[in-house]
Amino acid sequence: MDDQYLDAFIRESEEAITELNNSLLELESDPSNTEAMDSIFRTAHTLKGNFGAMGFDNAADLAHAMEDLLDEMRQGEMEVTPDLMDLVFAGVDQIEVIVGEIEEHGESGTETDEMVEELRAVLEEGAAAAGGTETTDDGSSDSDESLTTDAGVSDADIDGDAVDERVLQAEISVGESDMLGVDSMLAVESIEGRFDILDSSPSRADIEDGEFEDAFVLYLDGPDAATVDAELGTTGKVDSFDVTDVTDELVSGTGTDSDAADDSEAGSDSGSDPDPEAEEEHSVDEIKSVRVDVDQLDDLHGLVEQLVTSRIKLRRGVEKDDLDSTGETLNELDKITANLQNTVMDMRLIPLKKVVGKFPRLVRDLARELDKDIEFEIEGEDIELDRTILTEISDPLMHILRNSVDHGIESPEEREQAGKSRTGHITLRASRERDHVIIEVEDDGAGLDVDGIREKAIEKGVRSPEELDAMDDSAVYDLVFHPGFSTADEVTDTSGRGVGMDVVHDTVSQLDGSVSVDSEPGEGTTVSLRLPVTMAIVKVLFVKVGGEEYGVPIKNVDEITGTEEAKQVNGQEVIKHNDEIYPVIHLDDTFDIEGETANGDGMLVRIRESERQVALHCDSVNSQEEVVVKPLEGILSGTPGLSGTAVLGDGNIVHILDVVTL
Repeated sequence: MDDQYLDAFIRESEEAITELNNSLLELESDPSNTEAMDSIFRTAHTLKGNFGAMGFDNAADLAHAMEDLLDEMRQGEMEVTPDLMDLVFAGVDQIEVIVGEIEEHGESGTETDEMVEELRAVLEEGAAAAGGTETTDDGSSDSDESLTTDAGVSDADIDGDAVDERVLQAEISVGESDMLGVDSMLAVESIEGRFDILDSSPSRADIEDGEFEDAFVLYLDGPDAATVDAELGTTGKVDSFDVTDVTDELVSGTGTDSDAADDSEAGSDSGSDPDPEAEEEHSVDEIKSVRVDVDQLDDLHGLVEQLVTSRIKLRRGVEKDDLDSTGETLNELDKITANLQNTVMDMRLIPLKKVVGKFPRLVRDLARELDKDIEFEIEGEDIELDRTILTEISDPLMHILRNSVDHGIESPEEREQAGKSRTGHITLRASRERDHVIIEVEDDGAGLDVDGIREKAIEKGVRSPEELDAMDDSAVYDLVFHPGFSTADEVTDTSGRGVGMDVVHDTVSQLDGSVSVDSEPGEGTTVSLRLPVTMAIVKVLFVKVGGEEYGVPIKNVDEITGTEEAKQVNGQEVIKHNDEIYPVIHLDDTFDIEGETANGDGMLVRIRESERQVALHCDSVNSQEEVVVKPLEGILSGTPGLSGTAVLGDGNIVHILDVVTL
């Protein structure tokens, strides 16, 4: 199978699954939401067609069963209940597992028969309950024993007293076709737009997969054979047809049960649980595709043309030893590469909804599991971030949300006793602030217990009692980011607030961002992430320490001074700026490097107060330059004081400092 088509199929399926999940959540919260129901049915139908067209029959069968169940709900024949929605969600989860297998292996080994049978069983039981057991004129019971045609059309569909509409059997052929399944699907959908389709032979899924010989049969609800005949004659993709009125045969009780009928009545009393793989923790994989605006592609193409032209001019200038011409060409190249950089950075920007689109389902499932009523809202999902940043923050955001649901929002009873509404509220909000994006997760739960955090900090030796007394509440709240720190009395599946929060802090810091917590006891908690919109290309200040060179991001630097004003206070070297004390960090000691200076010589790089109130001592300050920063990987990942590496023009590798974790 062509990798290009498979990749497009996978990306489209992932988007469809996310859309299906969110539309199902809308329907669950408001069963009368016809717009959500239409979206659900349309998406399920698309998934079924795509799976069938790509030859993944197991997923197509599952999507078909879900489509039929959803159609019953759409027609009002089946009530939207939490239990029924759980089953539908389980089906969606299994489809998601199948898509993941296809992406990894090119095929799926997941068996869907059990889930399909469970969906069909619920479908049949629901239809029977809605239809009742009225008796027709011929005395036959309108129940499981009703007679069917070869395709499974039941006499329960026919009123023996007065048949305003007739049941017409139409044998359809789409002729010779290289895409039999697709043409058949288009023919069926076109016919469906004119008549109600009561049943088919073979099944609808088989027809749309092209699994039949010369023709297939549809049972239509129409006024008479002549009308159906005339309509089919103008239906696209229908090559030939034969229409027969079979109403009388059905009413008189003729006809035989068939395999198709058996299939439609197949049920399962095993009470099987949804696929365990589908119950794994929701996670967001690496974003592997982006949608690029055509104008951006045109801009990129134009810049590449300019780049090629400048390269030719540069080579000629060098060959002729024409320094003036070469200098002008280099200036041109500076402008072209700057524009190229901006264009590529813009192309890497992806809306936040690419990641947070799966979170409503996560919150819903956790709330159901914990017997809590929670409303979840997302604001600013169109805010854009670099692809790498968006991929990296998905898990931290998931940690924060899980903790908000588990330990932030109280049970309905506790909320009621506290004078709150039984339903808790969680909001994920994103906003743009110049070259940064602020993402907040706010809940109206119990809030953090500042006294409990202080006690736990003393118990775990995180801070001394004296240090804690000197800290304001905001600083105390930030202690939840300390590794292994948790105020939860009991560790649950979703873990206490604090478990995993160190991961949040480390990940955000590596992305050159920051994270903070604000809380009000009894009112709720807000966790804020401040992240750069783009990364990779950073302007840095190069500093020398012994025989090593390091890069300090320029945006973190406030001032460069000599060491004359440094003083010793309680054994700690500090400098004073605007009546604030800045401790001095000696980089040679931090990285165990033998320095070239002594006796207070060297330079001090004072860091912006908003980042960290410190000054870095180095031997010398060299220059400024834009570099491409690569994050640390493997065993070096998470090394305190380092955010990544950069390769310079001469091939040397320079470590980029992380001033927050130094």
